[in-house]
Amino acid sequence: MAQSSAAARARAPVPARRAILWKKALPYLLIAPSLAVFLVFEIYPIFYSLYLSFTKWNLLSPVKTFVGLENYALLFTSEEFLKALWHTVVFTLGRVVGSMAIALGLALLLNTQKRWVSWVQASIFSPHIVSMVSISMLWLWLMDPTHGLLNYLLGLVGLPPSRWLADTETALMSVILVAVWKAIGYDMVIFLSGLQAIPEELYEAAKIDGANPWHRFWHITFPLLSPTTFFLSVTSVIASFQVFDSVNVMTGGGPADSTTVLVYYIYQYGFRFFKIGQATAASTVLFIIILILTLLQFKFMEKRVHYD
Repeated sequence: MAQSSAAARARAPVPARRAILWKKALPYLLIAPSLAVFLVFEIYPIFYSLYLSFTKWNLLSPVKTFVGLENYALLFTSEEFLKALWHTVVFTLGRVVGSMAIALGLALLLNTQKRWVSWVQASIFSPHIVSMVSISMLWLWLMDPTHGLLNYLLGLVGLPPSRWLADTETALMSVILVAVWKAIGYDMVIFLSGLQAIPEELYEAAKIDGANPWHRFWHITFPLLSPTTFFLSVTSVIASFQVFDSVNVMTGGGPADSTTVLVYYIYQYGFRFFKIGQATAASTVLFIIILILTLLQFKFMEKRVHYD
C-alpha cells in the first residue's frame, strides 16, 4: 500500500505535488514568526546568560574574559549573596502561606449568593490590578514612621509606633505584608472558583451523616480544593522568588541589606556594579532553584490532588 501511494504521488502532475507539499509546509510557515521571536527573545538570552556567567565582563568593554566557575565560587562564599537567598526564602514563605491562608478564609466567608458579596469581592480583588510600583508608593506613606496612617492607628489603640521599613527587624516583614495584601484578591477569586465547582450534594450528604462544619471542610472542601491549592502554590512560589518592584521602590534593599532579595542582588551587580559575570551566575542559580522547587511541588503535591 505504501509503495502504491508513493507511486501515485510520483505519477501526480506537478501542480498537484506542489499543492500537497504546500499543505504540509503551511502549519510550519504559520508558526515560524512566533517561533523565531521565541528563539530570539527567550531561548537565546537564556543560553547567552549562561555563557556570561562563566566570564568576567563589565558591560562596557568588548572583551569578555573566561573565568570558568569563579563567579559561582564567589557567590557561595559571599555573605551578601547568602543573605539575599535567605531573605528570598523568608519572603516566599511569608507571602505564599500568608496570602493563601487569608484568601481561603475570605473565599469561605464570601462563597454565598447574597447581593452585597460581589461588591466586597471586587474591593478585595482591586489591589491585584494595580501596579506594584503604585501600591509600593501608597504603602510608603502608610508606613511612614512619623506621619504614616498605620502608626496613627496604632496610637489610637494605645500601641507604640513602629519604624516599619526603617528598622532591620521589621523591614522584610513590612514588604511581605504589602505583597500579601496585593495577592489576597487574586488568590481569593481562584479559591472561590474552586469552591463553586464542588457539588452541593456532597455537603448535603455529609450533613445527613451528622458531619459538623469542620468535618465538612476537612473531608470535602479541602481535598476537593487541592487542584486549586496546587496551582496557586506553584505560581505563587515562582512569582515570590522573582520579587523586585516592591523592594526596589520601598527599601532599595535596606536598611543594612535587610531586604535585599535575589533579583535585587542581580540588579545591583548587573546595573550598578557592572559585574555581569556575577549577576548572570546569580540569575542562573535563581533559575535552577525555581526549577527544582517547581519539580518538587509537582512530584510531592500532585499526588495529593483530587479531582471530582
